Amino acid sequence: MSLFRSLLLICLLLPLTVFASGGGEGGEGGEAAAPSGIGYYTLDPEFITNYYTEGPTLGYVRVKVDLMVDNAADIELLKKHDPLLRDAIDTLLGDQTLEQVRSQQGREELRQRCKKAVEALLTKEEGRPVIRDLLFTNYLYQ
Repeated sequence: MSLFRSLLLICLLLPLTVFASGGGEGGEGGEAAAPSGIGYYTLDPEFITNYYTEGPTLGYVRVKVDLMVDNAADIELLKKHDPLLRDAIDTLLGDQTLEQVRSQQGREELRQRCKKAVEALLTKEEGRPVIRDLLFTNYLYQ
């Protein structure tokens, strides 16, 4: 039970510390040198959420997500919609089962679902998908 409480505390306090420190902009999105080149935006902080398990033990997944864009100028659009994108990805991560989280195929399917969800949200908000790809640059589960 202490693991659950620790994770819950981290999930509740981490966003507060990010906004209190003025870092609510989404982190150090690695922009390319030329504004018209490919760019990457890191959704920061990493996602940490529980997934469905059977029995009394809780499992969690920790994922770092980077969004790839064809035009580095689009990174500003991603920063603007950061909370909306984070919510969609966090919801999808929390809907997984142990088998889906553990398997390579499940991980890839999850990545594709996250990409489609982000593209759909950005298309609704900006009139185009904006991103080229969504990458899991760190993926840990327990």
